[in-house]
Amino acid sequence: MDSDGGTLRITDHPILGPMPPAGEVTIYFNGREITAREGETVAAALAAEGISAFRTTVKRKESRGIFCAIGRCTDCAMTVNGIPNIRTCITTVEENMRVESQEGLGEWRINRNGDDTETV
Repeated sequence: MDSDGGTLRITDHPILGPMPPAGEVTIYFNGREITAREGETVAAALAAEGISAFRTTVKRKESRGIFCAIGRCTDCAMTVNGIPNIRTCITTVEENMRVESQEGLGEWRINRNGDDTETV
């Protein structure tokens, strides 16, 4: 398994072969800038950076991350661009996407003018 720029991303798979070229997009995880590949999911981009805890559970406050990776469970649910409970294993990255760890059920946020974030 080769690494790409210090990440955990697989660049040459033993069965699938080398990863095809792709453009890069910038996303922000809890305010931290991350470079992702165009077309990959949010969960894949975070995993490539070594991030495995995406949310905490409501009752026990336990960490959760990628589990099924096909959009059937909610372990990868995060707040994306102010919207909670987004399944990041099936959500493709977009330029300047804001991704936040989610505590419990999360909170809806409305960004009305680009400066202020209001919790609803």
